[in-house]
Amino acid sequence: MRGTQQAPLLRLSGVSRRYGEREALHPLDLEVLPGTCTALFGHNGSGKSTLLRLACGRDRPTTGEVLFDGGPVDEDDPQVRARVAVVGDTVAFYPDLTVRDHLELITVAHDVAGAGAWIDQVLADRRLTGHADQLPSALSSGQTQALQLAAALVRPRDLLVLDEPEQRLDPGARTRLAELLRGEKDDGVAVLLATHQAELVHAVADHVVVLEDGRVLAEGGPGVLDELDGAA
Repeated sequence: MRGTQQAPLLRLSGVSRRYGEREALHPLDLEVLPGTCTALFGHNGSGKSTLLRLACGRDRPTTGEVLFDGGPVDEDDPQVRARVAVVGDTVAFYPDLTVRDHLELITVAHDVAGAGAWIDQVLADRRLTGHADQLPSALSSGQTQALQLAAALVRPRDLLVLDEPEQRLDPGARTRLAELLRGEKDDGVAVLLATHQAELVHAVADHVVVLEDGRVLAEGGPGVLDELDGAA
């Protein structure tokens, strides 16, 4: 947990991102330790997605540096690709591959042992067993979100990056999502989560960074959200 001598798996130092004249993210520092969840909280346009893209190497900072396990983060680096799983804000699946086909492809790419049984378990956990032979186009929005989560879960990971994974999930699925993320922490995975749902923050986060217009508005434990509500 935070406060131990354990080294951060992910470290952002003085990181900012500018697009033309727009400062999407003002300079900030952030550390994510193994076995903990850091939640980025804020409305759309607050800078959450920008920070996530920088954290997983999908974008480069204008200033500062992003380090994963002590080295520069780049999504094309084989070590980063092997150890960082991302559930992003866009959906991209092969239109002619079934749900199971997608998961099998991922396990082959990551050389997962006992892949068949593991895929069956993940499908069951995400309530997708009955849809395993369907194409992604046949899935509901909630099932598509479940497939994105399943795609991250069937592969090895030391860092799990999620951009508003609660979107399009019903209340029961959101409860299962919180249980899933607590299980990830118990397994030693570092979780970096962007959300605007306070309930999910309180359920899983150890540390919260509240963003507004690309700036850090507040930072601390989940209780910082209650403090902001009280000050509003």
